[in-house]
Amino acid sequence: MATPPRPGHMIFSFLFWQLFMAGPGCRILTHAAGGEWQLLLRNIGITAIHMQLLHNDRVVIFDRTDFGKSNISLPHGKCRHDPNESVLPIDCTAHSVEYDVATNSIRALVVQTDVWCSSGAVMANGDLIQTGGYNDGERVARIFKPCSSCDWEEVPLGLAARRWYATNHILPDNRQIVIGGRGQFNYEFYPKSANARNVYTLPFLVQTNDPKIENNLYPFVFLHTDGNLFIFANNRAILFNYFKKFVVKTFPTIPGGDPRSYPSTGSAVMLPLNLQEPSIEVEVLVCGGAPDGSYTQASKRNFVRALKTCARIKITDPSPQWVMETMPLARVMGDMTLLPNGDVLIINGASAGTAGWELGRDPVLNPVLYKPHTRVGSRFKVMNPSTIPRMYHSTAILLRDGRVLVGGSNPHIDYKFTGVLYPTELRLEAFSPEYLDSGFSNLRPIIISPASQSKMGHGQGLTVRFSVTGTLNPDMVSVTMLSPSFTTHSFSMNQRLLVLKSGNVKNVEKSTFTISVTTPGSINLAPFGYYILFVVHQGIPSDGIWVQIH
Repeated sequence: MATPPRPGHMIFSFLFWQLFMAGPGCRILTHAAGGEWQLLLRNIGITAIHMQLLHNDRVVIFDRTDFGKSNISLPHGKCRHDPNESVLPIDCTAHSVEYDVATNSIRALVVQTDVWCSSGAVMANGDLIQTGGYNDGERVARIFKPCSSCDWEEVPLGLAARRWYATNHILPDNRQIVIGGRGQFNYEFYPKSANARNVYTLPFLVQTNDPKIENNLYPFVFLHTDGNLFIFANNRAILFNYFKKFVVKTFPTIPGGDPRSYPSTGSAVMLPLNLQEPSIEVEVLVCGGAPDGSYTQASKRNFVRALKTCARIKITDPSPQWVMETMPLARVMGDMTLLPNGDVLIINGASAGTAGWELGRDPVLNPVLYKPHTRVGSRFKVMNPSTIPRMYHSTAILLRDGRVLVGGSNPHIDYKFTGVLYPTELRLEAFSPEYLDSGFSNLRPIIISPASQSKMGHGQGLTVRFSVTGTLNPDMVSVTMLSPSFTTHSFSMNQRLLVLKSGNVKNVEKSTFTISVTTPGSINLAPFGYYILFVVHQGIPSDGIWVQIH
């Protein structure tokens, strides 16, 4: 069993670490202006390559089954028996865990086949569907239901093609589309239906494939408000009608032509959709990556400086063009996380090299905040640094309380804790953006109603009741709704933030207010499923509540 330079791997030792090493004593005092970092757990047993928050406030995390033995044992003496496994046919350690946000604790899960470099999305009923992986896992679909005792269920041959480094997106009809993957210039749907059992070619993935390098894996995919898919790979994008199987629009190449997709890994978000506007504008922001040729150079141990640019495009314009912006820090393998107030956090990654085994150098420890609605030239702000390098195979996701959960980093072909530049990372930490500073507590809304887990339909009127202890500015109150993402390899699949249409704020009693909002009007704006709803006051978000659009 791989052993890091910290106490042992058995369950008792693992729980000992949780109880005595986590909590306030692990807080790193980099707070107030620039945000605050907190070490949550010193050892979650695996490296957080993939993460997904579920509507029970638990996070499903997994790495891969062929790293060798992890540092957390399976419960009750369980062992995984897999004769097809390339490393350990019998493995009594876990390669997936569930993190309970409320108790700051870990539960080991059993994943049978290899989930390495896979993809996924949460269905309308709250089940996580994960697809593909490596070796005997490459055509498997897996289901994880959100309950305190649930574990992975596997659907052998759930996919028509092998999916490794693919991207998933939830569709308005509650299917997932699974796009691309290594050697797969096509897409398919899950679950299967009688008239959609096969794969469908996507020539765009052939056109964006750089021979022997690729630069088009884990394509950035977003559901447009017109129901089509915006698909970005390498350095350019299309708008694709998956119903009729044709390209609606081809967007320009990003100026400079440098690749932004794996392994020259940048990241991307669809900026918040403002439903208050009579005509909804849709913008995509792509940041970071590696200059053309960087992967080849890194393979020769020459680590080229990462890209320092972001490209922003308004895809609803009749003739959309990329607008270039310069980040304060160059970054490859960064994550981009939408915050409840509409800002974007750019976090994790390196400033040289590319994704791949030991091909990145010079970790970027400082997150950067991007404010989409301020003027060009003043949108970026450097945040306080972590002390933990988050290189290849790192992840970041938003939690319901507004913190950003950060984990992972393993640029090695197995677990390596000593004798390497960037050891395998098992620590889990949280970054609290500036809006969580205690100095803003009097401005922070507290949602009173509706209750968390409320169900609602599209285009439904809703009265949100909340309190604010300080002086409320009624002109600076908004309600946002976020779809939590499946995050891996620097892309947060299905991440989506909507600013709801709202009326006037009313003062109903001392420090208590109501605001009337309308839920998104169509399945193209908000596919069925679970979202986190926030009240935002002067840029300070409340804790979110879970709502289900059904």
